[in-house]
Amino acid sequence: MPPNVYGRLAEALERDWAAEARPSQLPPTGDWRIWLLMAGRGFGKTRSGAEWVRDQVEGGHARRIALVAPTSADVRDVMIEGPSGILSIAPSWARPIYEPSKRRLTWPNGAVALAFSADEPERLRGPQHDAAWCDELAAWRWADDAWNNLLLGLRLGRNPRVCVTTTPKPIRLVRDLVARDGKDVCVTRGSTRENAENLPLAFLSQIMSRYEGTRLGRQELDAELLEDVPGALWTREMIERARVVSAPELRRVVVAIDPSGNSGAEGDEVGIIVAGVDKAGRGYVIEDLSGRMPPAEWARRAVAAYELHAADRIVAEVNFGGAMVESTLRAVGSSVAFKAVTASRGKVMRAEPISALYEQNRVSHLGAFPSLEDQMAAFTSDFDRARAGYSPDRVDALVFALTELMMTNASLQCWVEHFQSLAANKGKLVLPTPAPTASSKALPPPPPPTKTLKTDPWKNYQPARGVLYCADAQGIIANVAPEHVAALLAHGCWEIEA
Repeated sequence: MPPNVYGRLAEALERDWAAEARPSQLPPTGDWRIWLLMAGRGFGKTRSGAEWVRDQVEGGHARRIALVAPTSADVRDVMIEGPSGILSIAPSWARPIYEPSKRRLTWPNGAVALAFSADEPERLRGPQHDAAWCDELAAWRWADDAWNNLLLGLRLGRNPRVCVTTTPKPIRLVRDLVARDGKDVCVTRGSTRENAENLPLAFLSQIMSRYEGTRLGRQELDAELLEDVPGALWTREMIERARVVSAPELRRVVVAIDPSGNSGAEGDEVGIIVAGVDKAGRGYVIEDLSGRMPPAEWARRAVAAYELHAADRIVAEVNFGGAMVESTLRAVGSSVAFKAVTASRGKVMRAEPISALYEQNRVSHLGAFPSLEDQMAAFTSDFDRARAGYSPDRVDALVFALTELMMTNASLQCWVEHFQSLAANKGKLVLPTPAPTASSKALPPPPPPTKTLKTDPWKNYQPARGVLYCADAQGIIANVAPEHVAALLAHGCWEIEA
């Protein structure tokens, strides 16, 4: 039964968004095609987007609307059914009917909204719209493809428009939109603090104490669009250059895990990266499954990825937990191939050779991995966890995966170039043809490069800080830890004095 006029008036006053909203939550005036609302966590972006859709429908400005989020679950759980979503903010007389199986919302006046996942950009090829609400654009895995297909279908009505609500991340698409501010794009910025009176005090105190003053806090709370960090091992340009939409047949695939030393909402993330290498030796980052989760959950997630991608093995750091890491995995998948990795070197030393692979354009990303790429672009040679406010677990898992795939004897040249460069920059001795030192005169000469060693001293070996040693007659150099000296000399490596 429709509400009486007084009840409807009371509800209209209660739901008067123009009176309730802060100015930064309202759409800009003027002639624009894209409204880019970049704001911090808890700002009220979702409410702003949902109210904009409501205004477009009730005002008769839009009849066919696209709702696009990173995943199908995000569209449903945040944009449509969420506490600030379309169904929650709609008045009783203009509440749309939601048909989840059809991904469709239908309003009493006949307007229709369709839900799309940016993970499936091809679904946006064909449908036509006169308005679109895009949520968390910076987290779309296939951002360029989904965005382009959306715009090509935005061709109905006299003035088709897009509302974009997102936490800022410096992906190419977001940077391009910001650069167009004042033209066809209107950019609105807002911080978490602006909505303090509507946020729980516990949330504010917790998130502020953890992230305020950090680079992550500037992005997630203050909505700053951060550019490259001076001294970072990876640049945004390097990462964007690595982006591809498909991968060839892969010779090997691994699932790498960097377990957290503590679990729960306050604990560090568990890094889980799936990566592969093709027949030409090129690496591919396939999936980032990282997150905060208890051991049983990360084990299930890793084993599922191992089976889905027909991986060769699971590689996991065992510094935290030791044998517990393997036993947790075996409880889920008893037959998985497992390799334990002990991180004897610091994070930066492990990451530097992997960064060199990106510099050489030898690694590709299958789509976008915003959270991983944020960590990569912020990872500097003097990275300090306390100052950053987080542990780079995703980067650690990436390093473990690509080390396993690309740092074996077959691809030793990557180590060679990296350590030779370090040695040259530090003024150390690098010999194109090594001469024996006093400590190695009694050793037999190293085998020629074309001869395969019966026992490969570099297999599954990760160089560490220490003395410089030569691996073959061509002067291949790597830093090795003192405890590994005897084994390497026994395999015919020549010692070079630093």
